[in-house]
Amino acid sequence: MGIKKFKPTSSGRRWMSGPDFSEITKDRPEKSLIRPLKKTGGRNVYGRITVRHHGGGHKRMMRIVDFKRDMFEVPAKVAAIEYDPNRSSRIALLEYPDKVKRYILAPLGLNVGDSVVSSNQKEAEIKIGNCMLLRYIPSGTAIHNIELSKGQGGQIVRSAGSSAQIMAKEGEVAHVKLPSGEVRLVSLDCHATIGQVGNVEHEAIVLGKAGRSRWFGTRPTVRGLAMNPVDHPHGGGEGKSGQGNPHPVSKWGKPTKGYKTRHKKRYSSKFIVKRRG
Repeated sequence: MGIKKFKPTSSGRRWMSGPDFSEITKDRPEKSLIRPLKKTGGRNVYGRITVRHHGGGHKRMMRIVDFKRDMFEVPAKVAAIEYDPNRSSRIALLEYPDKVKRYILAPLGLNVGDSVVSSNQKEAEIKIGNCMLLRYIPSGTAIHNIELSKGQGGQIVRSAGSSAQIMAKEGEVAHVKLPSGEVRLVSLDCHATIGQVGNVEHEAIVLGKAGRSRWFGTRPTVRGLAMNPVDHPHGGGEGKSGQGNPHPVSKWGKPTKGYKTRHKKRYSSKFIVKRRG
């Protein structure tokens, strides 16, 4: 994949950049693997906004991605690399010998025609796109789509360009270094996929104009400082006033910009060997 830049024919185009989609081989999704995606506009069942800045955007269909990779010891061929509007990474369409089709996250370097397998066996090849138990993946290998509980399906390291690394193995757990720098204990009976998630240039994309954010379903964000006192703790004052003390805080008065909000007695703290930087 490459980044496409535009001629500055307008203010919005001047710094705009986007993907060239050169890796995409199929422009229509597999009909058996899509479902309707209903939008909420950030509202709950009572119609109240619970997540701000959500709403609008282009209509989408949900692609059913196989995060579990539970068709073991059956090799599958990569039939296509496709665009998924619901995630930053690309997805790969796999076709099994019995004509069953499934989507997986497309790792960097996976091409149409390649063969991949999900395996519980030690003899499985250490190859990009193969899904294996952490027990049989060598230390130092780049991995993604990692399970946190056996059989639950991959939950972490799924965004474009991300990868984790197995640092060491001790007893029945592996020390996995995540993209954030955190080192976490994961059971050796959990599965992970070999390789780095593709579409690594995603972070270099510049939207260029506010309207393009709206196409993605993101509504405008207003600074607290620009609000009235009734709307935000930073609001009010004459002219350009500061945030005051003790600030900065969120709309609900919670300290922000570096304040740690993780619960000290959270159950998963025992799995974290080293905190993220």
